[in-house]
Amino acid sequence: MKMTRRHWVQLMGAGAIAPLGVGAARALAQDHSKHAMPAEPPARPSKEGHDGRYTPVRTLNGWTLPYRMVDGVKEYHLVAEEVVHEFAPGCVAKCWGYNGTTPGPTIEAVEGDRLRIYVTNRLPEHTNIHWHGILLPSGMDGVGGVTQRNIQPGETYAYEFTLKQSGTHKYHPHADEMVQMAMGMMGMLIIHPKDGEPERIDRDYAVLLHNWALHPGTYRPDPSVMQDFDLWTFNSKVFPAIEPMVAATGDRVRVRVANLSMWNHPIHMHGVQFLVTGSDGGRWPKSLWRPEVTEIVGVGQTRDMEFVAVPGDWAFHCHMSHHTMNAMGHEIPNTMGVDQKGVEEEIRKILPGYMAMGKDGMAEHQDHTDSGHMRGPENTLPMMMGKGPFGNIEMGGMFTLIKVRDGLPADDYRDPGWFNHPPGTQPKRVSSDPNFGNPVRRGLPADASPKFETKPVDHSKMKHS
Repeated sequence: MKMTRRHWVQLMGAGAIAPLGVGAARALAQDHSKHAMPAEPPARPSKEGHDGRYTPVRTLNGWTLPYRMVDGVKEYHLVAEEVVHEFAPGCVAKCWGYNGTTPGPTIEAVEGDRLRIYVTNRLPEHTNIHWHGILLPSGMDGVGGVTQRNIQPGETYAYEFTLKQSGTHKYHPHADEMVQMAMGMMGMLIIHPKDGEPERIDRDYAVLLHNWALHPGTYRPDPSVMQDFDLWTFNSKVFPAIEPMVAATGDRVRVRVANLSMWNHPIHMHGVQFLVTGSDGGRWPKSLWRPEVTEIVGVGQTRDMEFVAVPGDWAFHCHMSHHTMNAMGHEIPNTMGVDQKGVEEEIRKILPGYMAMGKDGMAEHQDHTDSGHMRGPENTLPMMMGKGPFGNIEMGGMFTLIKVRDGLPADDYRDPGWFNHPPGTQPKRVSSDPNFGNPVRRGLPADASPKFETKPVDHSKMKHS
């Protein structure tokens, strides 16, 4: 029997969401800095695919596809194939992607370039590629059955078109789309303006949003799930395995966010008011730029966010709170305020080691998973992970940090470690007495209010139609 997340949670109760992936938790809880970046992170962005006319994009945890010039045409080669992908240490899956990764490599080019993109199909079924938002001849649009025959397993097709625009775009299949996108087939296509940027860009990041139904204990994403996902990812990684975005104080930073998931995502940036400067439609006129701290990136959309970096460690995340968690249960019995001691003992008779949680909230979750009190399903990450200089970060999913430091060398993208806060710029403890001070209230706290209890209802005496 396949154990879905819903089965797992319903069988175990709310306490079961605590121990998911204890082995993975041990691996990830010791030193966040060693897991937020690759073991040997590149000091500088890749120059591959860069023709010197723009600031190269850095795709977090990703890479840029090299090209070769052939008679004035930039030639790229994408290979659609099955890949083994690690979402974070302790969780891998057989996914589908391009050239060995999901997302596929970022393609960078310049407005006016002529591109020839070979697509080889090494999947067990046909595919194609749609160039999302690109202005091109209809026959190159990549919609199976409409504009082309699909690319059969083993075949290679060549797409060729001239770029008439600039901006942040994507590529993905328009064949068996539900399956192929759920398995990770997607990538970004960045087109730089031919006349340069109206405002200099010092650091240019690319983030592709996605979601995955990788049920506890399994190794292949389930394409039949529409909304109840297990993993929410930036570039197919979950926190704390997502690289930080690094900048020097005063740098002008652009974060290009694209959404090929099944949800809209309110992307929130701490520390600055960023300007929304572009979308799938390209860079907007300055008169349309608007300041935000949260921007909803709808399904199928892109947004460009620009800001001048200020020193510190700043969170960058989706503001849907379940999207900053890893594997967890949804729509489970509510245990808030419920004394589960007696229930816990009874459940332990059939599930030894069961731990009831949730009476006072879930803040203890990471402590329990980090310490290995209970083991969860294999290949399943804990709901909350990450260690910071002041304790547990208690995040997962779509979360990373923007790390800004004074004097950082130009185009150095290495993790600078944790921020040293200047004296007097952090909160401090002034009392350990919960009755401290005379705060203004408009009601009594719950522990001073009349008690109320729920009572069982006798349905046998009720009339039911």
